[in-house]
Amino acid sequence: MEKDGHVAFRPARAGDGEAVFEVTRASVAGLARHHYSGQQIAGWMGDRTPAYYEGLIGLGNMVVAECEGDIVGFVDAEPGEVTRLFVLPGASGTGLGRRLLEVGIARARSGHSGPIRLESTVNAEAFYRRHGFERVGTGIFSHGLGGDAIEIVHMELNPVAV
Repeated sequence: MEKDGHVAFRPARAGDGEAVFEVTRASVAGLARHHYSGQQIAGWMGDRTPAYYEGLIGLGNMVVAECEGDIVGFVDAEPGEVTRLFVLPGASGTGLGRRLLEVGIARARSGHSGPIRLESTVNAEAFYRRHGFERVGTGIFSHGLGGDAIEIVHMELNPVAV
C-alpha cells in the first residue's frame, strides 16, 4: 500500500471474515516476528477461522479499511476498550494504524467516560505510546482458541479533560 493510496473506512459486514482473518494472520507474521518466538507466531491464530471473525463482525463493533477494494486493516472496539487493531505489513508506517486507532478510540468513548483500555502486543507498545496510551501492567494472553500464550502489555488512555 502506498502512503498516498486512498483508504475508505466502513463498518465490517457479513462476508468480510476471510479478509479480516488474513489481515490478522499476515500482520502477526510480518510485524510481530521480532518480538515473539517462531513457535508463538506459528500458533498465534490457534483454532481461529474466518467463521470466528464472521462472529465478531456480527456484533457490529468492527470497522475495516479498504484500499482499491481490498481490506488492509481493521479495528474492533466496545465501550471502554479497543479490542483489536491489525494492519497488513505493507500498510505499516503509512498512517493507517493511527487512523484506525482514532476510529477505535471514538467508538470506545461512545457511552464511556473513563480511561480507554487495550491489550497491546509487545511489538505494538511503542505505537500506542506515541498516541497517548500508557503502560499500566503486563500479562499473558492465552487466546482462548489454542495457540501458545503470548506476552501482552495492558495500556490505558486517560479521558480527555473537559
